[in-house]
Amino acid sequence: MSKPSIPKGTRDFTPAIMARRQWIFSTLRAAFEARGFAPIETPAMESLATLTGKYGEEGDQLIFKLLNNGDFLSKAQNETLESKDSKALSFQISKKALRYDLTVPFARFVTMHRNVLPMPFKRYQMQTVWRGDRPGRGRYQEFVQCDADIIGSTGILCELELVSLFSEALKGLGVPGYRILVNDRRILAGIADSIGVDADRLTDWTVAVDKLDKVGVDGVCDELERRGFDAEVLSGTQNMLVQRPEGEAGMAALVSEFAHPLVEEGIQSLRTLWSLSNGEGIAAPELVFAPGLARGLNYYTGAIFEVQVEGAPVGSICGGGRYDDLTGIFGMPGVSGVGISFGADRIYDVLEHFEAFPENLSTDLDVLILHMGEESIPAMLNAASLCRVRGLRTEVYPDAAKLKRQFKYADDRGVPYVLVFGSDEIQEETCTLRDMRTGDQITVPFEQALIKIQN
Repeated sequence: MSKPSIPKGTRDFTPAIMARRQWIFSTLRAAFEARGFAPIETPAMESLATLTGKYGEEGDQLIFKLLNNGDFLSKAQNETLESKDSKALSFQISKKALRYDLTVPFARFVTMHRNVLPMPFKRYQMQTVWRGDRPGRGRYQEFVQCDADIIGSTGILCELELVSLFSEALKGLGVPGYRILVNDRRILAGIADSIGVDADRLTDWTVAVDKLDKVGVDGVCDELERRGFDAEVLSGTQNMLVQRPEGEAGMAALVSEFAHPLVEEGIQSLRTLWSLSNGEGIAAPELVFAPGLARGLNYYTGAIFEVQVEGAPVGSICGGGRYDDLTGIFGMPGVSGVGISFGADRIYDVLEHFEAFPENLSTDLDVLILHMGEESIPAMLNAASLCRVRGLRTEVYPDAAKLKRQFKYADDRGVPYVLVFGSDEIQEETCTLRDMRTGDQITVPFEQALIKIQN
């Protein structure tokens, strides 16, 4: 018999871990709904054609493809099999794939439901996505994204709302030392044009620049050289990535060094966002202009965001940006959107690393009622019902086991209070209430015990 295991890049979650995860989800859900974002869900599977070509060449390679039902090789062409062209073969044997992110499925969703959605449309979505990344610390093949998007508006107030949402939600979660990095794809496009990057190679260049936080400036230049970029591009990229003052001073320096209409357009937009954010109390060091921030996905066209945590064991914990006309590829052109994503799994890793979770999140029961024998069952069940009416999470121990075993179960579950209805208590119309945290216990009428528990 083989030893049980799970695929690399996936995890099981114990009840204690789930309590923390649920707290993260509920905190984010409250932040989303407070700003009027409406919930949606989309299928775990999408058509392979829906996903392919939206994430760049490297992203496409990380999509989990699903084999066609039945004899999936029946429609594979012999010449494709003989040529071992895996890319061509994948489209012959696979028509569906697990979603890579929530943004592309959202664009597909908007296109299909355009007649019933109010515009602008604000949605949030918290679901699992799958990527064939090499597993590692903070890098999973199955993880949850928590997205908030505004589609159908080009107004800068949309970007402001999402920056404010970052700030409120991350403070609500108690994430320490986070920074919201901001850049604009127009700035990158203008710089790329001014240093000699051909328009059809812009994606290649931004994918390399996007690796800055992983490999550093020298690593980015090595990557560009491997991709065939010349010395002028390498030199210009190095100049872009040098340390600059933060905020307005850094933006002004970039405009003077790279004179290009797109750079000026992107910088002006960021200046407006900066001013509005400062008015909302969001400023440096919380908000940082990062000219090296690129975001590797193909569909971004305007402002881009990323959240990093100083001293964290993982990379960015959030990201997002403006995407113009993503719905156009599905037959709904001219609709602009902007969205952000909270990486729930990486946020968990950060809070765990800094021991920043609130206490007592693992308590999933308020009261355990001990089983004192058959004669106590009516009193036990009645007490349990009354506890639940008061909003207390209550469980009745199912067997008349030894008290030592029942108390151990209470300890294992982290239950704060235990109720006992023995023969003496039933006769005197009382109960014994034990505080499992201190070991103190009292015998009082049941209503007094409820008051004690709820206080």
